[in-house]
Amino acid sequence: MSSYLQGAEDGVMIKVYVQPRASKNELAGLQGDELKLRLTSPPVEGAANKLCREFLAKLLGVAKGRVALVAGDKSRHKRIFVQGLTAEQARRTLEG
Repeated sequence: MSSYLQGAEDGVMIKVYVQPRASKNELAGLQGDELKLRLTSPPVEGAANKLCREFLAKLLGVAKGRVALVAGDKSRHKRIFVQGLTAEQARRTLEG
């Protein structure tokens, strides 16, 4: 199992490293044991956190309301909980 993914009750926990102010929103592979996301928004007033949740929701095909920031509000290192997905479903989508 991928080290950035962890199954949880009724969902999956994803460890994410966010690089703000990128030229486009994209998955950028792994950085250590975290999934690296490049996001266009700046890290001010929660903009990058909001975009992070929206980007992952769209990528994983779930409603935005099912994606929650659990830890890392003021950090580039975040933990995101996605409700209604298994770790295997998330891994298949994220790793293609």
